[in-house]
Amino acid sequence: MSGTAEYKCPTCGGTLAFDSASQKLKCPYCDSQFDIDQFETPEPAQGGDPGQQAAGAEGQPGTGSMNWNVEPGSEWAEGEQAGMNIYSCQSCGGEIVCEETTASATCPYCGSPVVMKSRLSGILKPDCIIPFKLDKKAAKEALKKHVNSKKLVPALFKSENHINEIKGVYVPFWLFDASVTANITYRGEKTRHWSDSEYEYIEHNYYNIYRAGSVAFDNVPVDGSEKMPDDLMESIEPFDFRDAVDFKTAYLAGYMADKYDVDAQASIENANKRIKRSTEETFRETVQGFGMVTTESTYIDLQNGTAKYALYPVWLLNTQWQGNTYTFAMNGQTGKFVGDLPLDKAAFWKKFGLFAGIFSAAASVIAVLIDYFFII
Repeated sequence: MSGTAEYKCPTCGGTLAFDSASQKLKCPYCDSQFDIDQFETPEPAQGGDPGQQAAGAEGQPGTGSMNWNVEPGSEWAEGEQAGMNIYSCQSCGGEIVCEETTASATCPYCGSPVVMKSRLSGILKPDCIIPFKLDKKAAKEALKKHVNSKKLVPALFKSENHINEIKGVYVPFWLFDASVTANITYRGEKTRHWSDSEYEYIEHNYYNIYRAGSVAFDNVPVDGSEKMPDDLMESIEPFDFRDAVDFKTAYLAGYMADKYDVDAQASIENANKRIKRSTEETFRETVQGFGMVTTESTYIDLQNGTAKYALYPVWLLNTQWQGNTYTFAMNGQTGKFVGDLPLDKAAFWKKFGLFAGIFSAAASVIAVLIDYFFII
């Protein structure tokens, strides 16, 4: 996450920022636009693919071998880290990487004030990045729509100015590729019903079902941020890797980037779980025509596992309401929006009471009808 803070406009000298609409660096003062490549210096060639280097293996007994060659990312070239600082949150421990010209007074993860800690050091350079496709205006509109669509959100919460604190953050992801061979056995059941003038018959037939084959997985994402809830990031998936480009520091101009605190090796277990679950679901979908299917045995063998280090665009907001923290996130590429909201308890119980009254009235009518039929 490097990038020089000296992306200056050649026309007026203003500080340039990455513009998601044009995918170029844009000056907020004179509106001049410039290609990213104009501000990037060629990097010295490095031997080998940094995302394909050999490392230790990890196994999962009972499910087949799950071996990974994982050493994604690369070292920064000389001078690339100039002008980059780390803002450290004293409440949640989050460390946000941004240019020294980026103004940030609050942590995008917990909403607490942050302080500048140090220059960037001891962190790998990403292999690729998906640049922001949607700007802050789109994120604020999505948040408004999300809040206003919920009828039981407190009116005061809707009216207070939370949305200006939404921030664009590049979240670190480890992307895992692998080829999988698997064989799974199932027990299937088919049931047939018929009857004659005297009896009803039920016939149960049981089958042994075997499936074997291969599946290729590309870019299985596991977020590299401990403070970022995995379920939140999975909720705004998928990201379309076809928009990924080679990492260049200029894409960070005007945004922040989360400093990963979970490395690739520590993310292997989550990658294995996702790949195993997807393999099982894919194979299970091929077993059709049975009333009931149970899995008898599973063997999954993962081969040629490699990883890449990527940054994915996310709009984040953490806001406080009556002592509770509410987190919202939007996929900065696709616009998919998720977030939890406070409940207006008075409105809830009012609506619940209305439903309860309707139910009570309906129950009374039924009771009267029962009495009527029994009395007759």
